[in-house]
Amino acid sequence: MNGLLFLTLLGTPAAQETDDLKRDMKALELYLQDQEDHKNYCPNTEWIQPEIDIYKKELESQLPESCKE
Repeated sequence: MNGLLFLTLLGTPAAQETDDLKRDMKALELYLQDQEDHKNYCPNTEWIQPEIDIYKKELESQLPESCKE
């Protein structure tokens, strides 16, 4: 019975809010990591960091390939 209750809760708005929060947290982590990596590994490369919404959509680093080496 507990398993059925759990599966039922997965489809609730609260579960969706949790998934959205996890995605937002990951996007923020990537956003901040890109800032740090740019400063540490390629400060001479001109780069304008995209808005956080791009990170939320893509969920990946937005640094140029030359900075990721």
